Amino acid sequence: MQALTEAARNVVPPKLSKRPLSPAIGAEVEGIDLSQPLDSTTIEAIRAAWYEHAVLLFRHQTISEDDQARYGGYFGTLTNMSGYAEVPKGFKQKHHPAVIFISNIREDGSLIGTLPDGEVYFHSDRAYTPDPPIATMLYAMEIPRVGGDTLFANMYAAYDALPQAIKDRIEGLRALNVYDLSYSANGAASKRMTTLRSDAPSSLHPMVKIHPATGRKVLFVNRLMTYRIEGLASAESDELLNYLFGHQEQRRFVYQHVWKVGDVLLWDNRCTLHARTDFNASERRLLRRMTVQTA
Repeated sequence: MQALTEAARNVVPPKLSKRPLSPAIGAEVEGIDLSQPLDSTTIEAIRAAWYEHAVLLFRHQTISEDDQARYGGYFGTLTNMSGYAEVPKGFKQKHHPAVIFISNIREDGSLIGTLPDGEVYFHSDRAYTPDPPIATMLYAMEIPRVGGDTLFANMYAAYDALPQAIKDRIEGLRALNVYDLSYSANGAASKRMTTLRSDAPSSLHPMVKIHPATGRKVLFVNRLMTYRIEGLASAESDELLNYLFGHQEQRRFVYQHVWKVGDVLLWDNRCTLHARTDFNASERRLLRRMTVQTA
């Protein structure tokens, strides 16, 4: 997806009303019914708002899988989840090929989704692949009474706030991102890896990326999946990464979203990190996820 023209950035139709979710990141868009197709002017305005705020919230939605897929399609090509390891056996015969559930619900003794319970550290989705999805969308269907919040961190702001010496130090460096998570007893990604499987999926990415639509620099590392910095000794890599993790997770960069049934959240995976707080595993949690693979 190319950067918006100045004219497109200024297109805000009367029915598109938005308010910031926090000083750090995000906006709530009001007056939009995602169960209905949107006209091209509204779509352009929503895209402009997305580029500006990185996370968009639509409340009080009642949408089908096809509705969700149509909305995601306004931003690019959806990821086909068929064949992914986290998709339960037989799932794709019942659901849209882009759908996966984030859920702790079990049917016939088996989980219907992935990441069922517990805390999940900050990360960007599929950072361990050569081409991570550009966006992720969640639709809240069942929510526990307390907890299970999603935190979003602004990686534009995190990069901009780095000391110039650190910016100079990481410019041009690449980091290895790995899918080899250490799991807690309840199956949540609650701590970083300490050793790696030889067959763990992994990919090197620049630690500083330029967002293709906005042209802004982004800090692209995360506590959950970034394992080491290419070309640095282990101790030096660990020290620098730990500094960056602590920096990017500061509350001044973060919005904490308390879910309500009917919420739809879309975030830009290229310039944000997200995490999850713990919740009571005895309470049901069900969110329907789709990702946008390419613009």
